[in-house]
Amino acid sequence: MKNVFLIIIKFIGVLLSLLLVLLALVYRADISPEKLMSNYTDKHSHFINVNGLGIHVKVKGEGEPIFLIHGSFSSLHTWEEWEKELSQYFMTVSMDLPGHGMTGPDPKRAYGIGDYADLLFGIADELGIDEFHIAGNSMGGGVALKMASDHPGRILSLNLIDSSGASMQSPSKGESHTPRSNSSGAWIFKVAQNPLINKLLLKCTPKLLFKWNMQQVYFDDAKITDEKVTRYYEMLRREGNRKATLDRLTGRKTYNIEYEKLNMPVLIMWGAQDNWIPLAQGERLHQAIPGSILKVFENAGHVPMEEIPTETVLEYLRFLGIQVDVDYLSPPKFFSYVH
Repeated sequence: MKNVFLIIIKFIGVLLSLLLVLLALVYRADISPEKLMSNYTDKHSHFINVNGLGIHVKVKGEGEPIFLIHGSFSSLHTWEEWEKELSQYFMTVSMDLPGHGMTGPDPKRAYGIGDYADLLFGIADELGIDEFHIAGNSMGGGVALKMASDHPGRILSLNLIDSSGASMQSPSKGESHTPRSNSSGAWIFKVAQNPLINKLLLKCTPKLLFKWNMQQVYFDDAKITDEKVTRYYEMLRREGNRKATLDRLTGRKTYNIEYEKLNMPVLIMWGAQDNWIPLAQGERLHQAIPGSILKVFENAGHVPMEEIPTETVLEYLRFLGIQVDVDYLSPPKFFSYVH
């Protein structure tokens, strides 16, 4: 009996040792913002004080302003290819939302959709911008919806790209709706709800997880470069961002959208192969928003503006009234639903 007990103790000891080795292998420390500054800021970067936070903002070009709002786990860098084209005709304003990118965490943990919407109006006020266009992807689309619903008089047009904010049911036109902040079905959102696993993620976030995550949001794996994986990886490891991300994902907040107030031109863009927020939600948004246009891109996933930037930015420019010369022998591959 004593020998059996010793064998069990040794077995447990070996398992614990293996677990400690595994944790040591996947442990990743935070990265200070100073170390990241040279790689992820440039001459267009500014840090604007809003509500006591230094918000990393990039401003490019001249003309009517367009606010570009990124999604969960992302940063303003997701818009780089779009900014190159849009800034030839407009002034682009992209930002790292609190808990993301170079902005870092918010001590007040104000990570709700409504919090972000208020913050962006604060950025606009600091820049002296009264009216502007907005484009938002995923969570950023939910923020854009909230902004347009709260202050429609300040929004010139609205572009929702694989956006959160749609209900699971199809609301009738003219109805308001209270969606959940984190409505994506992605595995990472479910994992974050587990109290044991989410504590491990604060320190143990191997780079391989980010590649798996990008394979979820991209349709074409060939477009997932090591540079992009590294960017997502390092931005989340910016000091405080992992904790902020878990605070945001576990602190769900509701927000109200009044669809009848969305009287500005609205373009809804969707990747047909979106595994995070399915096309059905885009169709619900299209049904709920009077006069909206829905464009579906056949060979794209959850971040079409990053995966197929040329096709998507050309469509957005057309929506904004800018006709750009393109090779009409190779038209963008999308289905158009215009009612």
